[in-house]
Amino acid sequence: MAQLVPLPEVERLSASVIRILGGNPGKFTLQGTNTYLIGRGHQRILIDTGEGKPTWAEKLQSVLSEEKATVQQALLTHWHGDHVKGVTDLLRICPKATVFKHRPDTGHQDIHDGQVFSVEGATLTACHTPGHTVDHMTFVLEEEDAMFTGDNVLGHGTAVFEDLQTYLVSLNRMLNRVQGRGYPGHGAVMESTNSRISEYIKHRQQREDEVLRVLQYSKLDVAKNESEPERKGWTPLGLVKVIYRDVPESLHLPASHGITQVLMKLENEGRAVHNDETGEWRLGQRSAL
Repeated sequence: MAQLVPLPEVERLSASVIRILGGNPGKFTLQGTNTYLIGRGHQRILIDTGEGKPTWAEKLQSVLSEEKATVQQALLTHWHGDHVKGVTDLLRICPKATVFKHRPDTGHQDIHDGQVFSVEGATLTACHTPGHTVDHMTFVLEEEDAMFTGDNVLGHGTAVFEDLQTYLVSLNRMLNRVQGRGYPGHGAVMESTNSRISEYIKHRQQREDEVLRVLQYSKLDVAKNESEPERKGWTPLGLVKVIYRDVPESLHLPASHGITQVLMKLENEGRAVHNDETGEWRLGQRSAL
């Protein structure tokens, strides 16, 4: 958190985009969940609704009053609570707003891939980009050649994901879709969406290569240059202790979830094999760096 660039609670980012922070800063939400009010006329589009913090509702109401505007449509990038729990407050402030979400909940309308939403000054094209979650959507702001990247790509650090293979497909689909900036679900604006996505793809490949390199060795060289006895395979946590040896141990368990996703991807490709009895992993016959 100390490394994060401070962000104003409300900030106009362009002629058609105002960011309103969700009032929920934290280790996983960074400066808070970014919500975006989009458009220039009386009717606006809102992307995400925060997690229901009273300060967010107050800020939204204040901005709408200043802009002499109302929310016509709310687009939810995905189901996580820090993006959807403010829907109740939104509908109290703007009772005529229609809420859209891929795989909609009760009372919501569906968002399908390629669907277009438009208000004065803004045209948004929806893109289904699962990986972080199965229902994850990103949105291209055509007038700015910019993208609202949701939680697939963040303004700081890396993102978590439910399925690595699916996530990588989505990152590659997002790559080169726009040439302008990226508006993330958390963190500061990215001036080059493509550069950031390319960094994410490269980082994921580097992590996969690290896992493969460690799997090639039957002995673990720990931080104090001690060696463990020869082993038949590696647990995800054992891999984490090597790959993340400079990271505080308190973060090893969360990191192991990402390593497990890498291992599952490698297994699907025939490059790693899992022992269900021991929980250990080893190289598959097709493995090669």
